[in-house]
Amino acid sequence: MAVVQNNTTTPVGPARFGVRWVDVGPPVCAEIIVMPFRSEESFAHEVTLGETFPVGEETWRFADLDMSSADDWEVTVRRVDEGEVMEPPTGRLWKRARLRPYGQLDETQLQSLEAALGAQLPRGYRLWLSRNNGAQPEVTHHIPGMPIVLFPTAPLFGVHPEYPPFDLVHAQRRHRDPWLSRAWLVIASTASGLLVVSAELGNESVYFVSELDLVGPPDPAAAAARERKLRAVAWSMYEFIGRLTPMELDHLPPAEIHPPGTFTDPRNYENGQL
Repeated sequence: MAVVQNNTTTPVGPARFGVRWVDVGPPVCAEIIVMPFRSEESFAHEVTLGETFPVGEETWRFADLDMSSADDWEVTVRRVDEGEVMEPPTGRLWKRARLRPYGQLDETQLQSLEAALGAQLPRGYRLWLSRNNGAQPEVTHHIPGMPIVLFPTAPLFGVHPEYPPFDLVHAQRRHRDPWLSRAWLVIASTASGLLVVSAELGNESVYFVSELDLVGPPDPAAAAARERKLRAVAWSMYEFIGRLTPMELDHLPPAEIHPPGTFTDPRNYENGQL
């Protein structure tokens, strides 16, 4: 058996395995690349889940697919032995995010937004914003393995001066300024914290700061300490959208109760005060 992750190859038995792409279909399928050790030639097999393909004189099966996002997955391939009974796949398939964009922004609107923010938008986020002007989740979404949940009532912010709770400029006053420096821009308020991007050019990543860290004095030292706790969620806005997944009931994590004033690390704040 071999488990092949995206953008990697896995050596096992007589060959190395790679996977060029996967498709959740239906049917679920993938292009599996077989690179025999004793040959300079490689072989590509487009197979559906459960289908077999040759590896030298052996027969192997596309046995399972488990996806964390559109760009983060692993394929399981297994050698087929005589009399084998195929085990049912157990991997989770990625489901495309169900977002309703609010429209588009032209260059004049984007420049006016940057003037109001007093910062330039990261290039990738700026492009996404121009095409969507924020977005409302149709259902509750999450990122598997992370404490990030987006509700339909808490969208990705856009330019909505007529409705401040969804407005990007208003969000900085309400969500950023009490906690973070102007080096960051809040793009959404989630059920458990804030999503932010950098206001400094060259950094396209999307970050998360837990609500448990949004405590303490509103001064530069405390803000700097909070910013050291920022956790990278995705390398770009488009990767972030690709990782968002509609939430099913079985995705919900166990409930946790935190006493008032709880925060993630007593070293969060340089003066140690709440």
